[in-house]
Amino acid sequence: MPEHELWLTALFNDYLAGVANAILGLFNIQAANPARPWENWIVMELLVVAILMVLAAVVRSSLSADKPGKLQHIFELLYGFLKTQASEVGIEHPEKYSAFFGTLFVFIAAMNLIGIIPIFESPTMAVFVPAGLAISTWVYYHVMGVRELGPVQYMKHFLGPVIWLAPLMIFIEIIGHFARMLSLTVRLYGNMFAGEQITTVFISLTKLVVPVIFMGLHVFVAFLQAYVFSLLTMIYVSMATSHEH
Repeated sequence: MPEHELWLTALFNDYLAGVANAILGLFNIQAANPARPWENWIVMELLVVAILMVLAAVVRSSLSADKPGKLQHIFELLYGFLKTQASEVGIEHPEKYSAFFGTLFVFIAAMNLIGIIPIFESPTMAVFVPAGLAISTWVYYHVMGVRELGPVQYMKHFLGPVIWLAPLMIFIEIIGHFARMLSLTVRLYGNMFAGEQITTVFISLTKLVVPVIFMGLHVFVAFLQAYVFSLLTMIYVSMATSHEH
């Protein structure tokens, strides 16, 4: 058993190792340790997905226009906030993209926050998770740009202001777009890994007051990083879908 294997990961490896190996086999990938293929980050990510699915089902079952519950109020406020932010960064008709922004924010915030529970850890501490989110965001804003402007008009974004600079500008634009993926990945991974390590160290050194302070800081950073990631996604979508770009 790996030294830092969580109890839930251990259960997955004890009873579902064959499932993981079968899934990896579909992509011709072999786990480093086939006997225990599940890793903490993927198990925690699956746990967050399950929690959010249950939460969505609860909210959906209690939706009411006349007497909205507290959870409905919270999600309506979040939707309104993200829609306003998207509008402020220059997105026309932000309601077309708000579902993606909202899903991204809630998913990242939940993954960041689950690490506060001592028996769990944040999946965003593993670089694979921020990288996956960054790649999804990269693909999304390009697809939205093509859908909004059309392939030919969208490609003009890469040509620059004058045609004789096009070869150089295309190279610069391609590098810049790939750098966005790296930036999104490193920012989320670095902040969450550092925050988790600091909280863990102080919890091991002290018992009550200091851990509470750092756990409060962890909550703040968790929401802040979810907001920053979502805001940068909005900016990229705004740039990709702008008719005046």
